[in-house]
Amino acid sequence: MFLAGVAKLVDAPDLGSGAARRGGSSPSTRTKDEREDKDAMEVTETLNEGLKRAYNIKVPAAELDVKVNEKLTEAQPDIEMKGFRKGKVPMALLKKQFGPRLLGEAMQETVDGAMSKHFEETGDRPAMQPDVKMTNEDWKEGDDIEVAMTYERLPDVPEADFSGVKLEKMVVKVSDEDLDEALKNLASSTKTFADKDGAAEMGDQVTFDFLGKVDGEAFEGGASEDFPLELGSGQFIPGFEEGLVGVKVGDEKDVEVTFPEEYQAEHLAGKAAIFECKVKAVKSPAEAEIDDEMAKQFGAEDLEALKGQLTERLGAEYAQASRAIMKRSLLDELDTLVKFDLPPSLVEAEAGQIAHQLWHEENPDVEGHDHPEIEPTEEHNELAERRVRLGLLLAELGQKNEIDVTDAEMSQAVMAQARQYPGQEREFFEFVQKNAQIQQQLRAPIFEDKVVDYIFELASVSEKEVTKDELKEAVEAQDED
Repeated sequence: MFLAGVAKLVDAPDLGSGAARRGGSSPSTRTKDEREDKDAMEVTETLNEGLKRAYNIKVPAAELDVKVNEKLTEAQPDIEMKGFRKGKVPMALLKKQFGPRLLGEAMQETVDGAMSKHFEETGDRPAMQPDVKMTNEDWKEGDDIEVAMTYERLPDVPEADFSGVKLEKMVVKVSDEDLDEALKNLASSTKTFADKDGAAEMGDQVTFDFLGKVDGEAFEGGASEDFPLELGSGQFIPGFEEGLVGVKVGDEKDVEVTFPEEYQAEHLAGKAAIFECKVKAVKSPAEAEIDDEMAKQFGAEDLEALKGQLTERLGAEYAQASRAIMKRSLLDELDTLVKFDLPPSLVEAEAGQIAHQLWHEENPDVEGHDHPEIEPTEEHNELAERRVRLGLLLAELGQKNEIDVTDAEMSQAVMAQARQYPGQEREFFEFVQKNAQIQQQLRAPIFEDKVVDYIFELASVSEKEVTKDELKEAVEAQDED
């Protein structure tokens, strides 16, 4: 074993004179520059074509040995071994015991360090994870490490003058008609019921007591009193609500149903049941009055307060739609304003993702990835080039102008996502904290919008007052593109 041999040399007597007699040069007789040259990492460029780069990296075995010694020295005070006091185990013995295992760690750290140093010195930023392969496949302990590294560097994004970019901002004022329409929509969504003379129909609300029995025996969870049920809501098992159609106040009726085979309660699944029902009230749906009482149902103090809330919400919706249109116009401008080489690997990966996503949208019944290979079309490739170009441009602008996503903005984004999982918010927060990819997915759109806002401030923006319908038409026109 290589490291075992090194361990023997550590405790061996000085061999300098003997080495000199054999015609060699001992470490003590070589100059400092000679020793540094011999032990220095070597990086040789083998490809420089467009954005493609390739290098051979040679890491001396001596550097590995230094790494191993550093790890052993750091761990030595805490190591206990039979026959030795804690922290007093000889280095040679530690190397024999732990050296081979630490060698793998040292190799990985050394190569990673060599790559980091290379990127620091050259200023290159790889577009994707570099491809690193060991080239001396017959490597054995004591040999230098030789690896080949290939990657595509991110391009240099040229400066852009945004003062010449002209944008139009569509402005919509909330009209009385818009406010009336919003109030009517709220009223229609607020279900109220009024007492009805006559038989119950689908859509009516029936309030009743019921007792369910299977094989003549009442079962747990099969009884309730004063239960309000909207017929047609699907709240009960199939056939039950239909069985109450035609009942009147004071009626007593046995509703016969059969529990579904896949019913969650296994002891009831597939069983025939009879529900003894006593009807107490029948009500028909009534449209809510647009008044203070309705406003209170939506958390407002009175109708005027509700109108204020709706005006603010509608204004925000119009502004958001207007901003989306202006952002799209800006991205169209930027796509032609700045041109530079694009890393082929990024374009290829983006085109593949676009093709895959669109295929699934056209084939919603297919889940997972069990489908034929999807080849990107020319249209996919063109869209991929646009996305990559704009992504690199916005990223460069953000970096140069120190635009970043704050912790508060990230927390707000996480909370917004967590609301989609009521009752599981804590689990979602923990999931995001442990998943860097999800964090990046949440951070990316925030960062993009902040950079876009930065460009808006530099561009020439004019306002144009339009109607709600004109704004809607503009949004639909962009969706069709």
